[in-house]
Amino acid sequence: MKRISRNGICFISSFDISHSCSAITTRAYSSCHTNKSVSTNGLKINFDNVKCLDDAVTLFHQMIRTQPLPSVLCFSQLFKTLLTMKHYSAVVSLFREMQKLGIPINYSILRILINSYCLMHRADFGFSVLPIYLKNGIPFNVGTFNTLIRGFFAENKVKDAVDLFKKLVRENICEPNEVMYAIVMNGLSKRGHTQKAFSLLRLMEQGNTKPDIKNYSIVIDALCKDGNLHAAINLLNEMKQKSIHPDIVTYSSLIDGMCRLGQWEKVTSLFSEMVNHNIYPNVRIFSIMIDGLCKEGKVEDAEEVMKHMVGKSVEPDIVTYSAIMDGYCLRGQLDRARRIFDMMIDKCVEPNIICYNILINGHCKKKKLTEAMQFFREISQKGLKPNIVTYNTILQGMFEVGRIGDAKKIYVEMLSAGPIPDLYTYHTLLNGYFKYGLVEEAMSLFHKLERTREDIDIAFYNVVINGLCKNGKLDEAHAIFEKLSSIGLLPNLRAYTVMINGFCLEGLLDEAKDMLRKMEDNNCFPNNVTYNVIVQGFLRCNKINEMINFMKEMAGRGFSFDATTAGFLVNVIRENPSVLDMIPELHLKNKK
Repeated sequence: MKRISRNGICFISSFDISHSCSAITTRAYSSCHTNKSVSTNGLKINFDNVKCLDDAVTLFHQMIRTQPLPSVLCFSQLFKTLLTMKHYSAVVSLFREMQKLGIPINYSILRILINSYCLMHRADFGFSVLPIYLKNGIPFNVGTFNTLIRGFFAENKVKDAVDLFKKLVRENICEPNEVMYAIVMNGLSKRGHTQKAFSLLRLMEQGNTKPDIKNYSIVIDALCKDGNLHAAINLLNEMKQKSIHPDIVTYSSLIDGMCRLGQWEKVTSLFSEMVNHNIYPNVRIFSIMIDGLCKEGKVEDAEEVMKHMVGKSVEPDIVTYSAIMDGYCLRGQLDRARRIFDMMIDKCVEPNIICYNILINGHCKKKKLTEAMQFFREISQKGLKPNIVTYNTILQGMFEVGRIGDAKKIYVEMLSAGPIPDLYTYHTLLNGYFKYGLVEEAMSLFHKLERTREDIDIAFYNVVINGLCKNGKLDEAHAIFEKLSSIGLLPNLRAYTVMINGFCLEGLLDEAKDMLRKMEDNNCFPNNVTYNVIVQGFLRCNKINEMINFMKEMAGRGFSFDATTAGFLVNVIRENPSVLDMIPELHLKNKK
């Protein structure tokens, strides 16, 4: 059998399969497909009784012992039940047993098998099923390749997905339908390739398979998420000219994009357009609007929208309530957030972990750690589990108020029963240790993570360098900074600025200037923060002439003093008014 190998995946060539890509002929479905219960050869098969994996396996073994065997469609229905129950590996195992026993198979079983491999994130194994189609004389269907392409995207193998799609088209192996185009467009747009998805839509418009509302909606959604609302609206107008009418999904994307940009007049206009076309807003659209208002601090307006939706017999869901709770927490109005939380429970909407995270974060921001911990403990009482966000939020809150011991206990609890800590967890721990002078503990953790984790990035090293500088360990900080390039990491703007600040705090102004020039030589250019840091260093040491030179350099690059630098300068001038005459720009402003 002729095959083409690409990226380690075996693609069956068009020579082998072009003859078998026609639509499957219509078959008369047995009672296994129309009913949940059927009697065959004395065995009563009732799929409603299959409640767990053991039930399915038991039924399978009863079926294979029955003579003659039940219809292949009954096996297909059992596999479909396993797929619905998410027992993907069981599908693979039972299929192999069928093969060993020589039990006939059909297209539906093979499609379920491929889908199971893909849902197990092994789309490459899905390709191993294709020769079985040929061996059994079962024709391919466009749905077969749709499943494989979707599987590649699920594994973030964008190139493999696109290569397969191009091969199908280029070699006329299979005529892509609207669903296949939608899968590819959606896969591209969800991974930031909006322009490629847009180009594919244009290509589709020129081909035999014309785009439908779903294809247009995918691209419109991607454009809106990119903030390219102008292009999204233009595409909407093109659709209308082709008599392709937007549906509630299209309107949801556009309203979401407008809310993100605060274009409330356009939201109102689009809302009216929907209703005029007899498309009534659902809970998702109302929730999008409510979330947009809350993010702008207009929480009372958001509550009015919620009252309006209830008046239109659209019940708020957990997303709606969460948005309003978050809005009040962002404003520090914790009592109002709690009122919404209680209202949600009164309406029999069970809070999820996101709701608890919102309340915990709100209370931590206001330094109300006792209340935050009450919510934290309530999570397990409600049968939920704290996630990584929950733990990171609590840890951050504990360090903010100086409860070091409690923070350590939470971390130990996390290691024993919680989710695996991520880099943000370790950033929080290291920042907390350095903040309270626990340098040895911080460095012990740092060295351990250097040995055990492979995902350490420049941000992680920046935390350590900054912590050491602020604790007077400049030499250690500089040593870590200097070794970055040897471990394949380039210092970024933050790293350089932290080191410059460290030198300035120690009065090592020449070293600070050298670091500033070094970063520019390495094409990492200083920003407003960098200049303010170095100017503050010269002001602390009363080096006015050098400060003036940097002030001119700042102005030339469009930067200005921040409040801290201005405060330093005012103090210097107060002690020595003659400094004012040395700074022409300030002197002229003073005369005015």
